[in-house]
Amino acid sequence: MSAAPTWTGAPVTTVPDASAPAIVLDRVVKEYAGGIRALDEVSLTVERGTFLAVMGPSGSGKSTLMHCAAGLDSPTSGSVRIDGNEIAGLNETRRTELRRERVGFVFQAYNLIPSLSIQDNITLPLRLAGRTPDHDWLRTLTERVGIADRLGHRPAELSGGQQQRAAVVRALAARPAVVFADEPTGALDLRSAHEVLDLLRDLVDDLRQTVVMVTHDPAAAARAHHVAVMADGRVVEALEAPSAPELAARLVALAGV
Repeated sequence: MSAAPTWTGAPVTTVPDASAPAIVLDRVVKEYAGGIRALDEVSLTVERGTFLAVMGPSGSGKSTLMHCAAGLDSPTSGSVRIDGNEIAGLNETRRTELRRERVGFVFQAYNLIPSLSIQDNITLPLRLAGRTPDHDWLRTLTERVGIADRLGHRPAELSGGQQQRAAVVRALAARPAVVFADEPTGALDLRSAHEVLDLLRDLVDDLRQTVVMVTHDPAAAARAHHVAVMADGRVVEALEAPSAPELAARLVALAGV
């Protein structure tokens, strides 16, 4: 079992080497105009090989947490490290470079380009970065997720579940330190959703990939090793291998229903 994520009020120190955690947030604050504080001194460590789900009521800060942790946005204050590299304070160009090298993304809407084949969709980020795809690695991934025979097709010729599996391969193509999945099953039917969640769990268990998934769905979150529950911009609870009913009850309690 992978190590549970931790969050404390104490500063977190990491060393930029292979032993560093995949993600470290230290006292991260994110404020918007009008003094709205979306993140309130969040400290969070996600060890390598961990499948972490982040969930909470609407407005709890879970999406903001993902954006800051992934380098899509800069915190107002605090430290964010990806794979041992400090990204808080970097300009947009440098953050883009680091995301390209160390972070993969899976979105609810797949974000595949309709005019390109699945093969070209998978390799496009690498080619834009001037990198040569590792074809052996991509073959391993496409065979593992069951789309090796669909690489010449365009997205519209695949089911929703197949398109999301292609998006997962695209996210893993550069061998990132961490994959962020933003509501990855939100647009899928129940069977396809289960298949994608099984895939994400297998990537962690078998390939030691690190996955951070933001979701509002207790059933999806229950597939992760650990769940961070958020409310009012803070991580209020850490749960290890919780059940879907347990998570649903926790959300109801937080919402005050």
